[in-house]
Amino acid sequence: QVRLVESGGGLVQPGDSLRLSCAASGRTHRLFAVGWFRRSGSGREFIGSITWNGDGTYYADSVKGRFTISRDNAKNTMYLQMNSLKPEDTALYYCAAQITAGDRSNRKNYNAWGQGTQVTVPS
Repeated sequence: QVRLVESGGGLVQPGDSLRLSCAASGRTHRLFAVGWFRRSGSGREFIGSITWNGDGTYYADSVKGRFTISRDNAKNTMYLQMNSLKPEDTALYYCAAQITAGDRSNRKNYNAWGQGTQVTVPS
């Protein structure tokens, strides 16, 4: 079993940057990828993902150029760097573990989820 814990959320102003962390523990050797999602009044949205072995990143069009996902294998931690934040980025942000290769944007392909961390960007 893989366990994930997010951190780093908070209240920021439009245009600010914020970096979220996702710490993985347990059977991390089983991971294919770790994805980031967010949930707001508009529903749950895929943001992007990174493969556990290698540097394969994949982003939703809505965040390309503003958000970057990275990984520190020594710390078993993934990061979501968010720049030029907008009020519409306000959401609860989750990381999720994907064990088996497949459509990385489909939340049904993820096997474990963190509890989420709230990001608020007031208008």
